Amino acid sequence: QVQLVESGGGLVQPGVSLRLSCAASGFTFGGYAMRWYRHAPGKERDLVATISGASGSTNYADSVKGRFTISTDNLKNTVYLQMNSLRPEDTAVYYCNARHLVFRGNEYWGQGTQVTVSS
Repeated sequence: QVQLVESGGGLVQPGVSLRLSCAASGFTFGGYAMRWYRHAPGKERDLVATISGASGSTNYADSVKGRFTISTDNLKNTVYLQMNSLRPEDTAVYYCNARHLVFRGNEYWGQGTQVTVSS
């Protein structure tokens, strides 16, 4: 059974850092693209960052480039999102997503973790 469990969210002040974790079970990263999305109240869900399990290549939304870093630990089967220089506009529920690189219908979501950036 595939499962994605996010953790690491919280309430922080602007300018600080947080690291989100997504522990995966039931599959291995090699055949998947791993993504972090976020959904803020009143807004559409946005893609934040992507990492290919096959190549390790990464992509980021313009709004987080230079501040956020996505990475994987294949031994722990965990995906991370290191978020630096957090801003109030980063406030959202952050979701981990896994989608197979070939069989696009094989897609899984975590339950989300709340990140609130406020002074």
